[in-house]
Amino acid sequence: MATTQGIKLDNATRERLKELGKQKQRSPHWLMRTAIEEFLQREERYEREKREDMERWQRYQLSGRAVPHNQAAEWFTDLAEGTSTPCPK
Repeated sequence: MATTQGIKLDNATRERLKELGKQKQRSPHWLMRTAIEEFLQREERYEREKREDMERWQRYQLSGRAVPHNQAAEWFTDLAEGTSTPCPK
């Protein structure tokens, strides 16, 4: 179910939205909805990755286990050259 949510915009921003909407043949509403959706996806991904990084850091602190630099560097080089090899553990 969709609900209406108001947003206050200054005149300059409102005019920019209208102009961009004309150029893209889209409504200002579509532009705002799309921008909000993209922002949410990006920020949710960032928060998820940050949480995963913290979990990895905590596991490392508890175990002390890590991939040696030379193994990681070789794996990244292989990836850059298009060779798919298993991730070192």
